[in-house]
Amino acid sequence: MKMHAGEAEVDEAVVGRLIGAQFPAWAGLPVRRVGSAGTSNVMYRLGPDMVVRLPRLAGSAKDVAREQHWLPRLAAALPVAVPVPIAQGVPGEGYPCSWSVFRWLDGTTPDPGEPLAEPVLFARDVAEFLIALRGVDPAGAPAAYRSEPLAERDGSTREVIAELRGLVNAGAATAVWEAALRAPAWRGDAVWVHGDLQPGNVLVDRGRLSAVIDFECMGVGDPAVDLIAAWYLMDAEAREAFRAALGGAADDAMWARGRGWALTIALNELRYYRETNPVMADIARRVLGRLTEEAGRAAGGR
Repeated sequence: MKMHAGEAEVDEAVVGRLIGAQFPAWAGLPVRRVGSAGTSNVMYRLGPDMVVRLPRLAGSAKDVAREQHWLPRLAAALPVAVPVPIAQGVPGEGYPCSWSVFRWLDGTTPDPGEPLAEPVLFARDVAEFLIALRGVDPAGAPAAYRSEPLAERDGSTREVIAELRGLVNAGAATAVWEAALRAPAWRGDAVWVHGDLQPGNVLVDRGRLSAVIDFECMGVGDPAVDLIAAWYLMDAEAREAFRAALGGAADDAMWARGRGWALTIALNELRYYRETNPVMADIARRVLGRLTEEAGRAAGGR
């Protein structure tokens, strides 16, 4: 099922023609769809060790050049694998967008409904990744997709809470949101962020983080946006280990803003994808449940 109006038409035959026309050395390699709940791109395995990544919408195609430029630079500084492009394609064969070929990365995306084999070690791996990412020189970096202050999302977030009343605990969601808005805003230097640390954007091997993928939202911004990993990827025990591993990089204000980012992202995902992408909608419900349960426990402890 298509998830967006105006989504590009693409299948194995189109990908095969694109490869044959633009990269004839790879013509004839088998092409097969990669199962994914991704919302911005579709992926096709190309031969045994490559993957073709194609934007679903023209608006996502602008990120291809950014990934081509920045991912090789980030890869050298990060402790786990990230996608490094090996070729860039152009529109053709009826497909309207720029696209990329990457080296295939081994690992599996975590099942949101199943516990990880090593949740605490995984949490520490994610913290190590974020500390390294924040340490990359931001000179010349673009603004992250989610770089605006949370306050700019206030009106739209409250509208979604009202719209989803009955599907979410509106009172608890509002409490989380208002606590995030009360937290001091980020005043530090610009730092690199991934911007979308969700189950579909990380790979694990034997319970440990092995790769971080899909950097479409990357750029510089408030590092609190990457704390969404705490609620998108971790249970309560792992969240504690994650925050401890981040140390001073996750003070109370940043943690509150991280909750706010996780809330506003999950709310919008549930509203947009509840009919067209059940995997994303289920992840959003799970995140909202974690956030509101956590808020309830905190309120009960006062």
